[in-house]
Amino acid sequence: MTVQMLNTKAEQAILKTFEDNAARLPGGTALQELRRAAIGAFASKGLPSRRVEEFKYTDLKAGLKDAFPLAKGGADGKADDIIRSALGALLGAEVETSLIAFADGRGLSAKGEASFLAEALKTPPAWISSLMADESLNASADLLVNSALFTDGALIDVAADAAPEHPLVIVSAAGDRETEAFVALRHVIRVGKGAKVTLVEFDTIGRDSARQSSAVTQIEIGDGAEVHHIKVVAARKGSSHLGHWQVALGANATYRPFQLTVGEGLVRNGLNIAFNGQHSTFDFGAASIVHGQGHADSTLVIEHKVPHCTSRELFKTVLDGQARGVFQGKVIVLPDAQKTDGKQMAQALMLSPDAEFDSKPELEIYADDVACGHGSTAAEIDPDLVFYCTSRGIPKAVARTLLIESFIGEAIDKIEHDGLREAIGAIARDSLAV
Repeated sequence: MTVQMLNTKAEQAILKTFEDNAARLPGGTALQELRRAAIGAFASKGLPSRRVEEFKYTDLKAGLKDAFPLAKGGADGKADDIIRSALGALLGAEVETSLIAFADGRGLSAKGEASFLAEALKTPPAWISSLMADESLNASADLLVNSALFTDGALIDVAADAAPEHPLVIVSAAGDRETEAFVALRHVIRVGKGAKVTLVEFDTIGRDSARQSSAVTQIEIGDGAEVHHIKVVAARKGSSHLGHWQVALGANATYRPFQLTVGEGLVRNGLNIAFNGQHSTFDFGAASIVHGQGHADSTLVIEHKVPHCTSRELFKTVLDGQARGVFQGKVIVLPDAQKTDGKQMAQALMLSPDAEFDSKPELEIYADDVACGHGSTAAEIDPDLVFYCTSRGIPKAVARTLLIESFIGEAIDKIEHDGLREAIGAIARDSLAV
């Protein structure tokens, strides 16, 4: 492996982290070869800077001043206490029924449908090996780092026509042994034909102490399946989270994801969707509430390969202080994807004159019988609406809060599960009160 000299402290630290930990990372010979190929490609590319179009607004080379050492994982405290602290408003009997939890990148507790990926990698079935070798995960340096360094993850295989009664929940929490650690997880999920399932990812690893985390989720959705997928990321100042979802849709499938980002950290959530079967639907909702000097980036690539598919994206962000919000949504319609119906909307509510919102919707269309469009807005709270509320006896501060909740609530209302919608709404309201 030829390694060039990289020019930032963080890049050098990532290379050293791999060499120090390669021998203890899970997986057999084939996966170890993939890991070494990934770190070799990273050594050639380095962290992406603003010169890389996809990272134009999220310059990781400048933003990550250092890379924390790989977390040792585990916890000295009780698993239930760590899980309860991490879940907060999401905690409930139905959530606890089928839950897999990680403390600083290592398996902590597993109940119900999910199991630990590290165990399966000892003798992986063919479909997992295929996902591990997915070349699309070599596209950018943040994904290469995950491929090289992930220590564990959730393995979920939903049988054809199955319909689990309760959501399947993945929790990544901070353990109680260390601070300033790096955590990398890889979640692998297969949903069989005709199945119906709700997935929840809750990442609080950087909420209370400085952490750097990477999480890649790969999902194969079978023909006729319906998947509701929710992710919550909470990151304090000094923490970073680089997340990515890689999703393949079969025919007549429905995928409804939602992402909520709160806090003052650096968060980038990537999402790549591939329509592989006709008459499928992708309906995305996202909300971010960013304070201080926080940075929240949602970057989507939706690839329509086949005819008669529908994609929808609604992104809402609330920014105060010197916070920065980013939305990049690229819809690609290939020549065979006639009758594609694609629309996206990104909206920002600016609570400070120093906040910044960067929106870059893109349509790349090679078919001639499609209905595609996009829109983007950025505005302050409407003073006329505030006046309307105060004229009816509502205090000004309460009026502003109600208007902000109404703005962000349009995205949260896309969550169909009543209990989860209420819990996510509570998390959003708590964040607005900061």
